[in-house]
Amino acid sequence: MNEPAAKVLDRILALEIARVTERAAIAAARLRGRGDEVRADQVAVDAMRRVLNTLDIDGTVVIGEGERDEAPMLYIGERVGTGRGPRVDIALDPLEGTTLTAKGMPDALAVIALAEGGSLLHAPDVYMEKIAVGGGLPPGVVDLDRSVEENLRSLADARGVPVSGITACILDRPRHADLIAAAREAGAAVRLITDGDIAGVIHTTNPQETGIDIYMGIGGAPEGVLAAAALRCIGGQIQGRLVLDTREKRERAQRMGITDLDRKYTAEEMAAGDVMFAATGVTNGTMLSGVRFGHGYITTDTVVMRSSTGTVRWIKARHRDGEKAT
Repeated sequence: MNEPAAKVLDRILALEIARVTERAAIAAARLRGRGDEVRADQVAVDAMRRVLNTLDIDGTVVIGEGERDEAPMLYIGERVGTGRGPRVDIALDPLEGTTLTAKGMPDALAVIALAEGGSLLHAPDVYMEKIAVGGGLPPGVVDLDRSVEENLRSLADARGVPVSGITACILDRPRHADLIAAAREAGAAVRLITDGDIAGVIHTTNPQETGIDIYMGIGGAPEGVLAAAALRCIGGQIQGRLVLDTREKRERAQRMGITDLDRKYTAEEMAAGDVMFAATGVTNGTMLSGVRFGHGYITTDTVVMRSSTGTVRWIKARHRDGEKAT
């Protein structure tokens, strides 16, 4: 008889899930600053898959590297693990920030989330509108259907500061030109990032350290689910709405079981039940240090979180250089 999911997830929370992201991060970090995004992503995928297949889980990748025809490994629907454990949903991004890694820029991460089977939103690989803030704020303080100015004023009022005291994190993309202009017109500061919107969302949970109060804009739907998983663990609010602007995208969403194509998803709807989240730094960032290569050893910096307990573990690990992922 298979062991109950909760017991197995308890056991793998701190060490097993951390091993998955550590190995992906180490593999990718060897290619930092080399200018090869494709290769950096591929080695991270390969390393993550190898470790996942050593875990005693019956895992299904619901957020992965793309659909089967597009991604040879860790594609949506791929089964991973030994098959000798509980059924779990897996959302992953072996290298969140391929461009950041290739250019040696901050905040590249290896990321994974696990939840009991059927708990994670099976989002197609399309864009998603997102808005997110940290914890300790009134429910519904921000909403995708409000204007930029209304959201910034609502957040500022909840924080007891003027709008000029709010900083919004936005991906630096041409599609966000109007959003950036509206945020500045409302009086807020804007922190532009080139990539890495999972980190951008997580940064809203600790504005005293990161200087970021709110995340806004359009990014990948898979990253939205992973960010929601993190917020379920550490607190915060996120809304996401799929951008299904072509017939092909709408049909893909429907094939994945999405019936309400205009739905606004909350964190709880994107990542339900007991959720675990882990991230390891590939490059140095505000949240995590990057992989460091010493003489005969490697140091990694990882955060592991769980929604049911609210536990956040920071794991600084030292590995022998050349050690196998076992």
